Amino acid sequence: MTLPRFYCRAPLAPGARLDLPDAVARHAVRVLRLPPGAEIVLFDGRGGEYPARIEHIDRERVSVSLGAWHERDSESPLDITLVQAVQAGDKMDFTIQKAIELGVSHIVPVESRRSVVRLSGDRAGKRVAHWQGVAAAACEQCGRNRVPVVAPLESLEQWLARPAGDGLRLMLTPEAGSALADMVRAPCLQLLVGAEGGLDPREELAARTAGFQGVRLGPRILRTETAGLAALAAIQTLWGDFLA
Repeated sequence: MTLPRFYCRAPLAPGARLDLPDAVARHAVRVLRLPPGAEIVLFDGRGGEYPARIEHIDRERVSVSLGAWHERDSESPLDITLVQAVQAGDKMDFTIQKAIELGVSHIVPVESRRSVVRLSGDRAGKRVAHWQGVAAAACEQCGRNRVPVVAPLESLEQWLARPAGDGLRLMLTPEAGSALADMVRAPCLQLLVGAEGGLDPREELAARTAGFQGVRLGPRILRTETAGLAALAAIQTLWGDFLA
């Protein structure tokens, strides 16, 4: 039986005794109903994990003791950045959750010209913080011990104006003449996915100018919440660890 896993932001150490963060404690005791003596796993996002035991529970805190550090790594051999135009409703949560499960290393939410949702100021900051929580929860579920960072929200044009760095840059577009299988494997890559209406022609031009190559995913038109995840699964199958 798989032990419950929890992410703690504070650095952990072998043999330490500590109180679980409030949100983690509530989930462990009120949702999972774990009793004193229950065994769990904690990780702090720096790699590896710690077996732990719940020592004490009261109304204010949940105390645990940590065992030895285990060097467990389930990261993809590919360094994948998902550049996702903000989606409406709960689609963005779903996309981030599943992208983490599929092994992405970084998530960059961007506002595109065709994005239905518009966020700014405190509202944008709160949404990014929420997405970061979604990423951490996905790592708890799927066994990853490094939590990908969700970048601050900005416009696609602003992000494209940044230095490109090394690696393969791909964008999904149904009109592309190339498929993923036509690309040469690269250990570092960026995948750009548009919002519900796809990328605006001006954004596609800007992306191509920034070094992005268009790729298609078969003859069917996929929704934004399907396209990126399908591409990530295909990338992990072609070049990553799905067949390992």
